[in-house]
Amino acid sequence: MTSLASLRLSSSPRFCSSFPSETTKPRFRVLSRISKEGEPVVSSPELVVVLNNGVGVGGFVEKEKASPFLGGGKNPAVVELEKEQERVETKVVREDDDDGEGGVDLLAALWDDGYGTRSIKDYLEASNDVIKPDGGPPRWFCPVECGRPLKNSPVLLFLPGLDGVGFGLMLHHKALGRAFEVRCLHIPVYDRTPFEELVKFVEKTVKAEHAASPDKPMYLVGDSFGGCLALSIAARNPNIDMVVILANPATSFGRSQLQPLFPILEALPAELHFTVPYLLSFVLGDPLKMAEVTINERLPPRIQVEQLSRNLISLLPLLSGLADIIPKETLLWKLKLLKSAAPYTNSRLHAVRAEVILLYSGNDNMLPSADEADRLMKSLKSCKTRRFKGNGHTLLLEDGLSLFTIIKGTNAYRRSRKRDYVLDFVPPSRSEFNMVLNEVCGLLRTGTSSALFSTLDDGTIVRGLAGVPAEGPVLLIGYHMLLGLELFSLVEHFLKEKNIIVRGLAHPMLFTESFGSDFSVVDWARVFGALPVTGKNLFRLLSTKSHILLYPGGSREALHYKGEGYKLFWHDHPEFIRMAARFGATIVPFGAVGEDDLAEMVLDYNDYMKIPFLNDYIRRNNTKANEARIGAEGEVGNQNLFIPFLAPKVPGRLYYLFGKPTRLKGRQEMLKDRESANRLYMQIKSEVESCMAYLLKRREEDPYRNILDRTFYRTLHSSLDDIPAFEP
Repeated sequence: MTSLASLRLSSSPRFCSSFPSETTKPRFRVLSRISKEGEPVVSSPELVVVLNNGVGVGGFVEKEKASPFLGGGKNPAVVELEKEQERVETKVVREDDDDGEGGVDLLAALWDDGYGTRSIKDYLEASNDVIKPDGGPPRWFCPVECGRPLKNSPVLLFLPGLDGVGFGLMLHHKALGRAFEVRCLHIPVYDRTPFEELVKFVEKTVKAEHAASPDKPMYLVGDSFGGCLALSIAARNPNIDMVVILANPATSFGRSQLQPLFPILEALPAELHFTVPYLLSFVLGDPLKMAEVTINERLPPRIQVEQLSRNLISLLPLLSGLADIIPKETLLWKLKLLKSAAPYTNSRLHAVRAEVILLYSGNDNMLPSADEADRLMKSLKSCKTRRFKGNGHTLLLEDGLSLFTIIKGTNAYRRSRKRDYVLDFVPPSRSEFNMVLNEVCGLLRTGTSSALFSTLDDGTIVRGLAGVPAEGPVLLIGYHMLLGLELFSLVEHFLKEKNIIVRGLAHPMLFTESFGSDFSVVDWARVFGALPVTGKNLFRLLSTKSHILLYPGGSREALHYKGEGYKLFWHDHPEFIRMAARFGATIVPFGAVGEDDLAEMVLDYNDYMKIPFLNDYIRRNNTKANEARIGAEGEVGNQNLFIPFLAPKVPGRLYYLFGKPTRLKGRQEMLKDRESANRLYMQIKSEVESCMAYLLKRREEDPYRNILDRTFYRTLHSSLDDIPAFEP
């Protein structure tokens, strides 16, 4: 007996499917279409989609209110923290309304990506809903909570690991669903499809989707065993534009540290198989990392420890469900699959042309993932790696980063064949904003307690950003402090006070892979909108009415030498003035001071050049550094990159002053009148210097310039953002 899940009328193909009513209640809607090749294809991301013979997979339906990991009421400290977050951080603007054509135009700053609201508990519960035998073959489904993506979003196919249920992206569904049309592969527990047949099955879907949208890239996310599938498909289809994301791929299965245990598992009596899930839980993943997913880092340490202990106590009884997800016969079959999958894939690595993002764990107890990352980096033509040193094998189900954050940070998100740094940009989410504030730059933020001032149209200087226009295009032109220390607070306050994303034009070297394999500050800069400094990118940002951060002095200011603090190194060509005039932009000059209160430079570039071997290393790394300033004369053309050796000081404070806005609307004569453009250019430069001179003088009057005074005041009175400064 069957029942109809739902029926929706549309001009597009049919929406229907059936499933056994005695085992599964109607919990999802279905959309399928037929490609030119006659293959079924998923085509609507807001629905759980079922293909293949109309056999349904129990969909995961988002509850009205996401319950905490433990269930029950919330700790009062958690409630108070959530209220404070709503009160202090910013008002989030809703996304554009759906126009009925299958997506929204853009996402608002600090949109809700849902990361941290799902956990391993949700994965186990969802998996237990779909493991009952239904006699069906492998099939695709789309999680309901993915929602509707942005317009023209690419397809993302998730290829699961050893479990095969397809819920391995549970923690990432909502975030990925806003930027991709997500489909997840479900391999039933008792399915025995050989590896090569699985490859052909997935390949058919890849080809059908590519035929339907040939100008879009295909994203394949392969987790462990799924990594073998993804690489095999990429090798068999080198002419299809793909981005392959691997999480601890099982291509190293032949060198697994668990090889001696596999014969024991085969000989283990059936009555003792109940012990295997507990063994697997500690081998495949890190229970601590799994339990930490829903814990807010901003809570007091005592409450974090209490929540963690309760989460662990709640988690352990659920692990018995793994015995149903991976019964003994299935486990032995999956091990045979891995034995055939790894050599099949490794023999074809030379044919992979796709862009590959490889994520590997530092504490993988199942596979030698760190060594495998090095091997694959050398074997694949285009491969970036990111290490997560505290995670176990089940990287995507543990506490860490959102997968979409990783995709954005590695510069891998695009909606067409060629990456568009302006139109493909997805604003930072609320969880990304919180992570940067609390974990990435938490110490710097707490230590500097930045004070920002701006200038109104009548010349009045006020605390805050009221003087900066909210309507773009706006060019923020200023001084690049040592190592760019001013960037964090500047971006933070524009988001918090004005809900504005500042797009920073950065040195092209920041978009290469020469900064190590950990997810770094450079990756976070890309997440928050940094893009290469080119005339084309500036033109496109102005045309989209963006707020743009531009440093005419570039890295020469940010990496200045001894005795050059607060000195501008600007080129002599005011091209950004003429381009700003073309779009009627507003220019806001600004100065930032405080680097001399944070550190003292011990060794600069000139000192390094006197050290044998080190000077050759720096010269080699700077071969392409000056390409960003081709044709530039004087010191501004000297874009040598190096990391100065600094001696830290007792932290002082960072100060910013945004000068009076200069509006260029109606001043298109500057497009032809170079003399007028030059005069305005020199005026802007003079105003930046005046802003810094003002701050250097007035900071002497700040009673809270010293960190000890600020700490004492904060303890007694207010939050970090409310500490007073000098009166402007």
